[in-house]
Amino acid sequence: MRILVKNIKRLYQAEENPRLAVCGSDMADLPYIENAYLIAQDGLIADFGAMEDLKEENADKVYDAYDRYVLPSFCDSHTHLVYAGSREIEYIDKIRGLSYEEIAERGGGIVNSALRLQQTDEEQLYEDAMQRIDSMIKYGTGAVEIKSGYGFTTEAELKMLRVIRRIKENSPATIKANFLGAHGVPLEYRGKQKEFVDLVVNEMIPMVAQENLADFIDVFCDKGFFTVEETDRMLFEGVKYGLKPKIHANELAKSGGIQVGVKYNALSVDHIEYTGIEEMAILKASQTMPTILPGAAFFLNMPYAPARDMISYGLPVAMASDFNPGSSPSGNMQLILTFACVNYRLTPQEAINATTINSAYAMDVVDSCGSICKGKKANFFITKRIPTIEYIPYYYGENKVDKVFLNGKEQ
Repeated sequence: MRILVKNIKRLYQAEENPRLAVCGSDMADLPYIENAYLIAQDGLIADFGAMEDLKEENADKVYDAYDRYVLPSFCDSHTHLVYAGSREIEYIDKIRGLSYEEIAERGGGIVNSALRLQQTDEEQLYEDAMQRIDSMIKYGTGAVEIKSGYGFTTEAELKMLRVIRRIKENSPATIKANFLGAHGVPLEYRGKQKEFVDLVVNEMIPMVAQENLADFIDVFCDKGFFTVEETDRMLFEGVKYGLKPKIHANELAKSGGIQVGVKYNALSVDHIEYTGIEEMAILKASQTMPTILPGAAFFLNMPYAPARDMISYGLPVAMASDFNPGSSPSGNMQLILTFACVNYRLTPQEAINATTINSAYAMDVVDSCGSICKGKKANFFITKRIPTIEYIPYYYGENKVDKVFLNGKEQ
């Protein structure tokens, strides 16, 4: 199947030489080709350039993108979108002033989601998750990392990961699976947390690896959750079984999570609201991607991660949705662009880099996604007729995507 998109007003994030990530002041540069064309063949990007250089228009299907922009699909490197039920009652508790930790102490939060998930069968979880994925695709997302973590038992964690594997097999989006057995502490293990860590290390990780259910291992290393020492132990075991590390870190306090993530060469450290010069120096000397989750900070009314300081320090920054039922109930990456600009003071160009090429790096798909580059997957979208690229984060609340292509096929 060969498709041609012609008369593109501007083709953004087009690159002849693929980059791994965009750092520091370079994040303000978003390359584009004026009055462009794009050719996809057999699911991959075959060619692109200026219309004046287009030699022929032979294709199975031709799309005229006159007065529209084309961008690579968003890469959402942090979601928890396999879950059972919603948690809007806790949302009311938050409005009334209860903190994240207080809700968790009452058996809400992650514990609540775990109980619901344990009672829900795989088919229902799969159907609900596929509906969420389909909605995300319509808003321009083409790659999604999905975490487990609402299981709390070995059986339920494996159930979640089997659902994610099924999504990976059937969704047109590029899917990565993340084992997050250490997302929280079950009520029956309160006061004996070491025993739960033993369960994760001695039972969960070997079984996840045996069934080849996950690409990554993750731990919630933060105040009130897992300590640096416990995190170190679980990451060590995951790496031993071939799982690449990622980490939830410094959402609630300076937990040491960034340091232990870098120690294990984690692909990313995520949340990172509490990040200072010490953490930035450690990150700059590493290959770990700082990943900010604007939806969670907005929804929980938490401090914002110092994105501008990170960029000024020369770091790359990725941004993801954190789509989950408790702290960020949205997978709309266009909304994340708006949060990036309004709350974190990123320019639209920086925000697009943070949600495409840098977030592709954060979920280990930058070799195939995140930019318009020959040989990468033909994952891109055509905008509606909008005046400028800046209009996407500016005009929030409405979908600016007209057509979506994943693996070279219109969705």
